[in-house]
Amino acid sequence: MWSWWQHIPANLDPVLFEIGSFQMRYYGLMYIVAFVITYGLMLYRIKREEVRLSEDQLSTFFMYTLLGVILGGRLGYVLFYNLGYFINHPLEIFLPFDVSNGFAFTGIAGMSYHGGVIGVVIAGLAFSQRQKINFWKMADLVVPAIPLGYTFGRLGNFINGELYGRITDVPWGMYFPAAPTYQLRHPSQLYEAFFEGILLFLILWTLRNKPSMEKLMLPLYLIGYGIARFFIEFVREPDAHLGYVLGPFTMGQVLCLGMILIGAILIVLKGARKEEPFA
Repeated sequence: MWSWWQHIPANLDPVLFEIGSFQMRYYGLMYIVAFVITYGLMLYRIKREEVRLSEDQLSTFFMYTLLGVILGGRLGYVLFYNLGYFINHPLEIFLPFDVSNGFAFTGIAGMSYHGGVIGVVIAGLAFSQRQKINFWKMADLVVPAIPLGYTFGRLGNFINGELYGRITDVPWGMYFPAAPTYQLRHPSQLYEAFFEGILLFLILWTLRNKPSMEKLMLPLYLIGYGIARFFIEFVREPDAHLGYVLGPFTMGQVLCLGMILIGAILIVLKGARKEEPFA
């Protein structure tokens, strides 16, 4: 009964189309869909809710964050996951070509979610300072929309056959051709798409306009995502070149613990400054 489900990854072609050595993958398309959905939700809030931000300001902000997530995601991957390699191959950090054996387009492989978060926060701070907008109120506008966009990023990972889970015997496990052994594995990308994406979106979207949640969307997101990802990492295959970095914990779990801690500290600070929280 489960056979069709278990073999879905093997029947998916990650390439949307290709021209010569250039390939357009569904993974890249999912990133585009994620950005469009996130922008659309923020635009909806500007038009339907009492948000003092113009469409021009939103477009400018979106360009800031787009740059932040790409640069932050890439540099985060370099720093957190493969620093030793990129120290010896610095051109490959941003160069999407292989010139060691001729000239071939390879794309840029490797993005860190946590690096992307850092990049977006830095971009948001820069935008808010430049536009003289309260950063925390800006975060309240943006953050509730992020998880739904993130869902499509994880679906892109699934179609790409990467970031698969650990070996399992549960019937909803799947066979991933790119895995080192052709055994049933947890579809951890789908777990993440649901818990870190859809479920977290529903929670934050429901809370977005509650007065008690003012200027708390970012801390709640950090805690919510951190908790979901921390536990899902227990069934996700660790990066082969890193393995476990702190006892039984992976790099992703260590970074998520940092997210949870930062989110908790921000909530405590908010409670300690009730008169003008995060002014």
